[in-house]
Amino acid sequence: MAYSAGEARGQLLEDVAEATDQLALALASLSEAYEELDEQTADELEEQLFRPTQSAYGRLRRTHAEFAARVRLPGRNFEPSSGGLHSADPRIYVDRAVDAIERADHVLAELQDSMLPVEVGDRELRAGLSETRETIAELPSRARRLMRTQGR
Repeated sequence: MAYSAGEARGQLLEDVAEATDQLALALASLSEAYEELDEQTADELEEQLFRPTQSAYGRLRRTHAEFAARVRLPGRNFEPSSGGLHSADPRIYVDRAVDAIERADHVLAELQDSMLPVEVGDRELRAGLSETRETIAELPSRARRLMRTQGR
């Protein structure tokens, strides 16, 4: 299927925005989990999950904004997300965060596999996508390890 460079760049921005929104959801869910945990586990959650997710979210937002500026397309304001329906069980929030992180990774993986970032993107965009995926790669397994003992 033929596409114009402008359409492809717009699609790139939409896909990056979708992944960014998923990381915003993960952050909100992790914030909610933090509130339901004991102090020691909450500190571990912050160190092991929240900070890397926050870093990846910031990196992807910058990647989106900088690419939009370079290709002269409108950027986007990313709004904070909600952690979803309230639960007193922090595992529910961590599961939501893991799902969102995995969806973000899936979107970015498909984008990288599509070759659009190579065909109409640029080196900085590709680097931002790769750095984000590297940052979030271990988060689902870290989350599962951290929550393994909760509620027992």
